[in-house]
Amino acid sequence: MKLNKIILSLLLLMCQIVVAQTDTIALKEVIISDTQLRDFSTTQSVQVLNDSVISKNAASLTSLLQYNTAIYFKENGLGMVSSPSFRGTTASQTAVIWNGININSQLLGQTDFNVLNTRDFSTISVRAGGGSVAYGSSAIGGSIHLTNDLSFGNKFENSLRADYGSYNTLGVNYHLNASSDNVSATASISHNSSDNDYDYPDTNQKNENGEYYNTSINTAFAYKVNAENIFRFYSYIFDGERHFSGTLAASSRSKYQDTNTRNLLEWTGNYGKFTSTLKGAYLNEKYKYFENKTNNIYSFGEVKTYIARYDLTYDVTDAIKLNTILNYTHNDGEGSDIENKKRDIGSVSLLMKHRLNSRLQYEFGIRKEVTDIYESPVLFSLGTNISVARFYDIKLNASRNFRIPTYNDLYWAGSGNPDLNPETSYQAEIGNVFKVNSFTLSITGYYIKLSEMLRWVPSSSGIWMPENVGKVNTYGIETILNWRKKIGGGSLEFAGTYAYTVSREDGTSDQLIYVPFHKATASLAYSYKNVSGYYRHLFNGEVFTSSDNFYKIDPYNVSSIGAAYTFKLLSGFDVGFQVNNLWNAAYQNVAVRPMPGRNYNMYLNFKF
Repeated sequence: MKLNKIILSLLLLMCQIVVAQTDTIALKEVIISDTQLRDFSTTQSVQVLNDSVISKNAASLTSLLQYNTAIYFKENGLGMVSSPSFRGTTASQTAVIWNGININSQLLGQTDFNVLNTRDFSTISVRAGGGSVAYGSSAIGGSIHLTNDLSFGNKFENSLRADYGSYNTLGVNYHLNASSDNVSATASISHNSSDNDYDYPDTNQKNENGEYYNTSINTAFAYKVNAENIFRFYSYIFDGERHFSGTLAASSRSKYQDTNTRNLLEWTGNYGKFTSTLKGAYLNEKYKYFENKTNNIYSFGEVKTYIARYDLTYDVTDAIKLNTILNYTHNDGEGSDIENKKRDIGSVSLLMKHRLNSRLQYEFGIRKEVTDIYESPVLFSLGTNISVARFYDIKLNASRNFRIPTYNDLYWAGSGNPDLNPETSYQAEIGNVFKVNSFTLSITGYYIKLSEMLRWVPSSSGIWMPENVGKVNTYGIETILNWRKKIGGGSLEFAGTYAYTVSREDGTSDQLIYVPFHKATASLAYSYKNVSGYYRHLFNGEVFTSSDNFYKIDPYNVSSIGAAYTFKLLSGFDVGFQVNNLWNAAYQNVAVRPMPGRNYNMYLNFKF
């Protein structure tokens, strides 16, 4: 799909809107689709990344989370396939939630974090720990929430940001927010491209097949029929192409094209103590893989997903909230390497929150799925939040979570195993939150016991097939620190994270591959009048690349620095400059796939 004509038409239309309306007043009401994140996450850690943090990072979701959270990422070179390890789990055990809908690939069971543009979303939140009761498959290590907020009230805002950097890297993002008392709309259009031909540090080689481009359109619309009824529509289109990088040992001529569309329609009714939400969604994912980019021979896959969901919330009292969720999902998949198969999954969930008093509340949830594809376990979650003192809260949470087999696991031609069971996990955590003035410190200890782990292993005939063969124990500590202070007429802010993670299979003392024992991030930012600047640092400890822990990647430190100046033009005009990998470190986070050395980026950001 080529989106150039669509983008041009939308930009011309929005230019007309800019001329037509310029009034701005305070917003009256904000509505969101992901109400479970807002209402049923008080007993777990939720880290919200705001606009100022997002603007300091590259457009990819990988960059934002790598430098600002405890999640570890392995990236097959800059801009290539990127997968997370959240609390020592695999990429397939981290759920990505788009406006309340799980969007992990039905083919692979995971999300590539380099194909999600952070500037397309209003809010990005990181919810640590189990979440399968509310969000279904994959929410074992945690979940990443991409939200488009909609606001009523007379408001009109535009922004246009253009980035240019090393390796002929170009990024453009246009964002619109417009609303009245009964109508609200937001739209974002992004395009990113790069030759990505960086030199491999400390070698005489360079990244010769790493170019990429992608375009995305993300829109949301709400219409308030009356005081009780609101209709909302969310739509997302992504089209991209990447030429997969080679390694230090072997070159590559491959390329990968993927297109994703997501559409979600909601009707919310507020009737006294009842809130009723009916949702219908259509998701489509498809790809083409070319082993040799110079010819037209490719493999492909496509899955169409239809979701119907009914969400009913009942405020029993001011202190007790009940939420029932009925969900039906239909998948229709086909491809050159998978059988043409359909599957149907139904589920029912019940969530409850009870605030006993101003210092104690608890949450409870239960979920059961019904399908003839696999045997689904009963899932549960139970947590409490205790305010021990004005400056100190304790959060306790326990849950059972799961991940369902993917289309590739079940239906890969000649190798798929239709008798697979879901991966299941029991986990528990205790969080300690300290708040003193503008200082916040969160320390969370956790334990995860995973069973029925899915792996592709050789059969007796020598054919690789997926089986439920693994049991894994994971435990560790996560720390998040935030501090802000007014100094010299300006504002100084510090943020940091640290994670210690142990993840091992039963019966062995070896750490799982690509799970670092230690990861830490730190950032320091200062703003004074129209000037702002920041320094940030990332430390990744060593990771093992073989199951016997014989081969490993050395630990590394990477820093970046940036500054911006705001001119009093239109509603604000920012000019910024960034230096990435400031100390020109030679490092890899996937074996024999070097990341770039020192590189630069500049940007202009117009608000009008």
